[in-house]
Amino acid sequence: MQSDVDDLPVTAGKVVGALASGLAVVRYLSIAGAPVGVSRIARHLDLNSSTCFNLLKTLVHERLVEFDESTKTYRIGLGLVELAKGALESASYARLVHPHLEAVAVGHKVTATLWQRASDDRVVLVDRADNDATMRVHMNIGQRLPMFVSALGRTIAAHAGLPRTELRRRFDALRWDDPPDFEAYLRSVDEAGRRGYGVDGGCYVRGVTSVSSAVLDSSGRPVMAISGTGFTAQLPRAKVKLLGESLRERAQLVSRALSGGGVTDHPRHPDFKT
Repeated sequence: MQSDVDDLPVTAGKVVGALASGLAVVRYLSIAGAPVGVSRIARHLDLNSSTCFNLLKTLVHERLVEFDESTKTYRIGLGLVELAKGALESASYARLVHPHLEAVAVGHKVTATLWQRASDDRVVLVDRADNDATMRVHMNIGQRLPMFVSALGRTIAAHAGLPRTELRRRFDALRWDDPPDFEAYLRSVDEAGRRGYGVDGGCYVRGVTSVSSAVLDSSGRPVMAISGTGFTAQLPRAKVKLLGESLRERAQLVSRALSGGGVTDHPRHPDFKT
């Protein structure tokens, strides 16, 4: 399965020299092991001393680098830690959720995936677990999808609190193999809210069924989704129901962790029900 066409292609366009040099300074300081003066930084990075000084001054202003007035040296600042915090937290949760993905993949013979909101209208695949079937749906870590498409879109929409007009605008921009009409989509969003999981039976990709449950933060806002995806012929209605219930239970566990509880590292295998 490939993602929708939603990103600009990566090209070998013009590199912004000042930005590249600034990042080189940050990388150098991160591995230096001790505060360093501007002359040494400029010499090691082959930068003009004045240019290096201006870069450091800007980095200090942005709190990515700290300046020690007494020694006239620079070191990594706490602002860099703040930038990394979100990525570190995401990676931590992905590691803790992974055993649940493995249990879903093995117990239901599907590809289990963890999606995280990447922006106001996109989600990104941050982790997955495959089953051992000869034929299975494959997705790449890092692929992005429109937030309101497929099963994950229905379960996110159920908790997003968007007005009908805004949801309609988002819906009209989506691409499907077999698009539902908006009223049918609204009914499936309502069902996702009542059941705790959304289902896409081949609308997004023909012949592929996806089931998904939203992970909510402490304010009830959808921030991630756990999904199970397989070929429609191998997922009759009864199996879809069992898969949805399992995903709902696991999403609730992760939601509680986000609100201050904990994620169990060793879920019952291969499955457990509510």
